[in-house]
Amino acid sequence: MAARLRPALRVQEIAEARGSQAEVRRREGQGLLAAIPDGALVVALDLGGAAPDSEALAALTDRWDQTGRAIAYVIGGAEGLDPAVLARADHRLSLGPLTWPHFWVRAMLAEQLYRAQCIRAGHPYHRAWRPA
Repeated sequence: MAARLRPALRVQEIAEARGSQAEVRRREGQGLLAAIPDGALVVALDLGGAAPDSEALAALTDRWDQTGRAIAYVIGGAEGLDPAVLARADHRLSLGPLTWPHFWVRAMLAEQLYRAQCIRAGHPYHRAWRPA
């Protein structure tokens, strides 16, 4: 069975908006929605989303990959994601109940996606045997 190669990761920064909280969310939301490739599966990073453990995230990413669609992970700014972005999302994913700066969320998401890929590949990077 030949491995299916995914397109290279692309990070697109949206300019920080100014104004009221609602206006900032709306403007940033417009920019985020415009940056999502047509037909992409959208995963919004959101405190209200599911917070799977590493094995469950690996299963989710496997399921998402099997759709054959591009995957767009959407991270909001300081004011969070606009309701229009959340409405467009196919899935909501939380990295836990703590609030993190968006640039740290990028790094944590990248590590979790790497970990999920290692779990899917049977690589020993993830140590499931370790006690909690």
